Amino acid sequence: MFDVIDFFCGCGGTSEGLKQAGMNILLGLDFDKDALQTFARNHPDAQVINRDIREVSVDDLLRLIPGLAKKRRKRPLLFSACAPCQPFSKQNRQKSSDDQRISLLSECERFVVALEPDYILIENVPGIRSTSADEGPLDRFLSQLKALRYQEPVVQVLKAERFGVPQLRRRLIVMVAKNGRAVDELSETHGPGKENLVTVRDTIAKYPSLAAGQTDAVDALHRAASVSPLNLKRLRATPVNGGRLDWNADLRLSCHSKPGHTDVYGRMNWDRPAPTLTTRCVSVSNGRFAHPEQDRGISLREAAALQTFPEDFQFSGAMISIAKQIGNAVPPLLAKKIGENFTRHYREQNGKNKRRPKTKR
Repeated sequence: MFDVIDFFCGCGGTSEGLKQAGMNILLGLDFDKDALQTFARNHPDAQVINRDIREVSVDDLLRLIPGLAKKRRKRPLLFSACAPCQPFSKQNRQKSSDDQRISLLSECERFVVALEPDYILIENVPGIRSTSADEGPLDRFLSQLKALRYQEPVVQVLKAERFGVPQLRRRLIVMVAKNGRAVDELSETHGPGKENLVTVRDTIAKYPSLAAGQTDAVDALHRAASVSPLNLKRLRATPVNGGRLDWNADLRLSCHSKPGHTDVYGRMNWDRPAPTLTTRCVSVSNGRFAHPEQDRGISLREAAALQTFPEDFQFSGAMISIAKQIGNAVPPLLAKKIGENFTRHYREQNGKNKRRPKTKR
């Protein structure tokens, strides 16, 4: 079993997946209070730190978990570092080189230097990789790992739908081992010649019907956001699989005639994976987040399911906060498959998958 420190843990999507892969979550660190409360509810045995990572020292971790020190560890240690992706996201139209979140990944370096984890996982949007002549934050971090004699990092851009997640979501992951050979790349399990992609219908058709603004009587997370009378009229004018291009002129704003953003107010397609869920994934005015048939946005429960959170996962906070937590999360199913890949590497390096030599008689 691995031990895990989850930096920038958010609500715990990564930790949930790693736990499903058999790992032990020791600690979650995040600045978002609601997200960390969600993490704590689902990982009650883990320590939590609700502070900016820039204000946290190595000694702070060692005081909470003395067994983290390399000489005292009894199990392999994995650092997960899924730093905020907004500074690098294509969805962010207000990106700035002055965004202080850009440097957050580098804050993990001092923990790596001091504690020398056996494995490191980094997850972010593909845009974190620099395309300019100057090194970006990921490039600098990987250079530091090379100086610390870690193995060659495996850098992959994954399509979540190719791993069983019912959502079109491209994410960059980095998997690094301290000892032995480099970690293997992840192999896709879904798509042409493999298992069928998991669809919106496969995932949310089972949930009871709701009206906009309504909460299910049994499941409090199955709650849909309210919509204005005008937007309700627009939804009623939007056919299955359709969007705002299907409206009559009287329902459109002047900006709707401009190219781009045609997914806004659109309905999800029953028989495809969902579009990428964002922090506003329950708002019909922020993407193709309307229910395929019902005149409302998807509910929090449906959003969580499309992100592959299990039914018993508990969220904390108001609706807008929970939507943000869900949209920011790593899909647990994807994290589980990454965790299984690390576990497989460790077993192979330690001879558990190697054939024993025949003994002479």
